[in-house]
Amino acid sequence: MKFIAQINVMPLKALLDPQGKAVMNSAKKTGFETISNVRIVKHIDIELEAKSKDDAARKVDELCKKILSNPIIESYEFNIFEI
Repeated sequence: MKFIAQINVMPLKALLDPQGKAVMNSAKKTGFETISNVRIVKHIDIELEAKSKDDAARKVDELCKKILSNPIIESYEFNIFEI
């Protein structure tokens, strides 16, 4: 079976997100005063083959842990869709 994984990798909430802070400051300077708490997220789409949706989720979780995220400073979440 073929699946698409949509993965978001983001800085941990407890850590400073310098990109998010820069966007927030620029937004406020250009008239978007109500903007706050901007977090920049890496979005990754992956196609993969797996026996089941659960098997695909296990593979994607392992990929995120080993390659796509740094658990010291980042968290991740993903969704799996059959295609």
